[in-house]
Amino acid sequence: MLSCKCSLSFTHTLSPILPFSPFLLPPHPKRKKLKTEILQLEKETADIAHPFYLGKKCEILQDMNRHLEAILKEKRALRKRLIKPRCQESLPIEATFHKYVVELLTEAVTFIEKLESHLQAVRSIPQIPNIMKNMDTALTKTEVLVMELEELAEQILKWREQQKVYSDSICIYYGYDVVLWESKEWTW
Repeated sequence: MLSCKCSLSFTHTLSPILPFSPFLLPPHPKRKKLKTEILQLEKETADIAHPFYLGKKCEILQDMNRHLEAILKEKRALRKRLIKPRCQESLPIEATFHKYVVELLTEAVTFIEKLESHLQAVRSIPQIPNIMKNMDTALTKTEVLVMELEELAEQILKWREQQKVYSDSICIYYGYDVVLWESKEWTW
C-alpha cells in the first residue's frame, strides 16, 4: 500500500534560514544581481514550491493512490473469480442486459450451426484459382453449345418451312383442302 504523508512545514525562502544567506550580506553589485535572480526564480517557481500548492498536489496524489488501490483490489477479485471454475453455475446478469444476452445466444447458435460451412468455405480458398479455370472452360463450352443450338434451331425452322411447302404441295396434288390441314384434327 502506497502512502504519502504530507506534513508540510515549509518556510518561505525569503526568510533567513542559513547564516550565510545572500540577504544578510552587505550590498554588492554581484550580490544584488544574485538577489534579483533568486527573487525571479522564487517568483517563477512559486506555483510549484509553495506549501499551499504542494499540499494540493499531495492530496491529488493520495486520491489517485486510493483509486489505484481500489482498482488493484477489484482486479485481484476479478482474477480470483476468473480462476474459479463456473461449471453448473448460473452467471448473474443484470436485468437490463437480459435482452442483449438472448440476442447474443441466438447469434451464437446460428454461428455454431453455420460454422462448418464457413470452415469449408475458408478451406476452399486455396482452390479458387483452379475453380475459376474450370468455370472459364465450362463457360466457353457453354458458349459453343449455345452457338450449336442456335444453328440447330435455324435448321429446324428451315426444315419446318420445307415440310410446310412439301405438305402444301401434296395437299394441292391430291386435292385436299388446305383448310383441313389448319384444323385441329390434322395438326401435328
